[in-house]
Amino acid sequence: MIRAVVFDVGECLVDETREYGTWADWLGVPRHTFHAMFGAVIAQGRDYRETFQEFRPGFDLHEEREKRAAAGQAETFGEGDLYTDVRPALARLRADGLWLGIAGNQTVRAGRILRELFSGDVDLIGTSDDWGASKPDLEFFKRVAEAVPYDVDEILYVGDRCDNDVRPAGQAGMHTALVRRGPWATVQWDSAEARELPTFRVESLLELSQRIDRFNGSVR
Repeated sequence: MIRAVVFDVGECLVDETREYGTWADWLGVPRHTFHAMFGAVIAQGRDYRETFQEFRPGFDLHEEREKRAAAGQAETFGEGDLYTDVRPALARLRADGLWLGIAGNQTVRAGRILRELFSGDVDLIGTSDDWGASKPDLEFFKRVAEAVPYDVDEILYVGDRCDNDVRPAGQAGMHTALVRRGPWATVQWDSAEARELPTFRVESLLELSQRIDRFNGSVR
C-alpha cells in the first residue's frame, strides 16, 4: 500500500533549463556548448559536476555559488520554472488522501524557495543541506523515511534518475517512480535499470494518481 509520495526537485518538479543556462553565462561559454557537454557527461555515466571542470579545471561549485550570490546572480527558480503538470498532480494526489513531501539535493537557498512555493501543498520539504546527507547516499533516504509518518514500504519516491533516485530509494525499501523528462531520464530511459527497477514509469506526474490507486487496489 502506498500512503505517501515524496518528490525529487530538479527535473522532477523544476525544469532546470534556465538554471543551467545561467551557469553557461557565468562560465562565459555558449549555452548550446554547455548543454552539449552536460549531455555528454551524463551519457558517459559521469557526475554532472564534471561538466564545469571541462570548461574550468578546478571549478568549485559551492564556492562559485557563493560568488554568484555575492554578485547578485544567485541560482534561483520560481513558479514559471515548474513543469506544467506539477500543480495539478499535487492537487490530485492530495485529493486522493495521500501524504506528500518534497526532498532533494538542494541548497539552503533553494529550500527557502521551495517553502515559498509549496508550503501549502505538501507535508514535508527537506533538502540535503538541511539533513547533511545527499543522494544517492542511503542516509538521505533514511532521513526521508524518518520524516514520513508511515512505514518505509508505504512511501513512493518520485524522481528523474535511476542512479540518484530510483536505485537508492529502492534499496532503502521504498517504492519508486521514474518520470521521463530532463537529461538524465532521457539518457537512461531505455537502460535495464530504468526498465526493471521502478515500481512505475511515467511520462507525466498526472499519471501517478491512477497508477497508485491501481497499485493499492491490487494489494488490498
